[in-house]
Amino acid sequence: MSRLEAKKPSLCKTEPLTSEKVRSTLSVLKGVIASCYGPSGRLKQLHNGLGGCVCTTSQSSALLRNLSVTHPVLKVLTSSVQNHVSCFSDCGLFTAILCCNLIENIQKLDLTPATAIKLNKYLLSLCTSYLKSEACSCRIPVDFRSTHTFLSLVHSILTSKPACMLTGKETDHIGALILKAFLLTIPESTEERMVLGKSIIVPLKGQRVTDSTVLPGLLIEASEVQLRRLLPTQKSSALRVALFCTSLSGDFSNAGEGAVVAHYQVSLENAVLEQLLNLGRRLVTDHVDLVLCQKVIHPSLKQFLSERHVMAIDRVGVTLMESLSKVTGATPIGSLNPIVSTTYGSVKDVCSARFGSKHFFHLLPNEATVCTLLLCSRNDTAWEELKLTCQTAMHVLQLTIKEPWVLLGGGCTETHLAAYVRHKVHHEAEAIVRDDGCTQAKLHVAAEAFCSALESVAGSLEHDGGEILIDTKYGHLWSCQADSASVGNWSDTLSRCGCGLYNSQEELSWSVLRSTYHPFAPQTCLPQAALGSASNLTVDCFTAKLSGLQAAVETANLILDLSYVIEDKN
Repeated sequence: MSRLEAKKPSLCKTEPLTSEKVRSTLSVLKGVIASCYGPSGRLKQLHNGLGGCVCTTSQSSALLRNLSVTHPVLKVLTSSVQNHVSCFSDCGLFTAILCCNLIENIQKLDLTPATAIKLNKYLLSLCTSYLKSEACSCRIPVDFRSTHTFLSLVHSILTSKPACMLTGKETDHIGALILKAFLLTIPESTEERMVLGKSIIVPLKGQRVTDSTVLPGLLIEASEVQLRRLLPTQKSSALRVALFCTSLSGDFSNAGEGAVVAHYQVSLENAVLEQLLNLGRRLVTDHVDLVLCQKVIHPSLKQFLSERHVMAIDRVGVTLMESLSKVTGATPIGSLNPIVSTTYGSVKDVCSARFGSKHFFHLLPNEATVCTLLLCSRNDTAWEELKLTCQTAMHVLQLTIKEPWVLLGGGCTETHLAAYVRHKVHHEAEAIVRDDGCTQAKLHVAAEAFCSALESVAGSLEHDGGEILIDTKYGHLWSCQADSASVGNWSDTLSRCGCGLYNSQEELSWSVLRSTYHPFAPQTCLPQAALGSASNLTVDCFTAKLSGLQAAVETANLILDLSYVIEDKN
């Protein structure tokens, strides 16, 4: 018998953020995340000492999922970011970097946690109110008469993931396919509440990225022999479909803990087979043309159905069941009891398709909003990253349908917001402190910490030692290479701002980011002339970025408010 050990007391630590170890660990985490940010972000390779898969990525979802974090404070931060990404798919790195910056900046100030939290909440409300207002000049309305904004949004997402290893031509091709797949999920006729369909991503590794394509309906992988044996005769009308989510193999896997009682000299196998054949006769009587089963179909039932010109496809898997139900309109059947005719669905046709070395059944829907994105890539690593990126882009497009706005990307929204908050606090400090009950000095230092955190996120886009600037008219971010001209010649060395909306020939003046400059009022009300003349804008999802901003500030406030950390060491 093993020796029983006494239960260890829980470990209680006060003021966790005052610990140098916690601060240094937080700084390391910020460095790892910030170095992944943007189109030129550095890739991270994650693996453990016990072997297993190696993950090469710069995306927050894959990075935080594979990163081992042990300290409770850091777990709060990473869990908050992961929760944001699970809901919105995008802006995870932005959220994590801003949260880390805000915690670090506030820790350097002589403010009580309660005061810092109260001021952070006010500054957050200032940002969210401005971003939602008509006066906001970093928010662009989506024009549904054109695909330009949608393509810019997808293109911005694709180019920010360097591990996808896409060329310019491949980026344009995949971007167009993502938008096409998304449009296929939108129902042609909508009722009061529109329900979007679904896009299924099917892998085809070892092929050129430009071989990727989008097909309406669903692809079910099969062998060439299956295709030849099962393809049906042509019908002028739609094919009737039965969809089973239970096993049709004749086993007793669903018996649970109960006992099966059989009479003497009764063969259970024959009894079950007869029940399956009775099911097959019912399907034939109901004029079913196609049987789809999530699990296994008994060979005798397959033969029975085949002799009567009924296709039977098994092992389709649980991941396709929801999409199959949408494509066919069938209700999954979960038992061998008599079938209600209303559970059947239909498809327009079933044909064969071949892509590379793989063969597929292609289910063509009548009107269903389900499509298949056949995604090709040169290797497994690039394909995994590209798949995750495509899923992010699809989700972002769905969010944009709900809230038809995009924010200027390339760091311009962050620097513009910082300039707006600085100007607002500088000119309205007296009115603000009258309402909030703190001193103007505390308000100014808290606002500077908040704005500096936003600017640091924008500055994280530069990874090659270049200079980061902000113009004093629009408050946009500008970047130039490290070996560019001197400060007096910025208009000759700069091209366009980070989002691509403005060029350097507009008689602008610049200041080095994070340097001391006099607060200015960035121009509000986005000029339509400038917007119309700009092409290939870098934009971000409005919903995801606004939520990321709120999640970052609220998580930072939560961590700043921690007084004790109690760990159970048993």
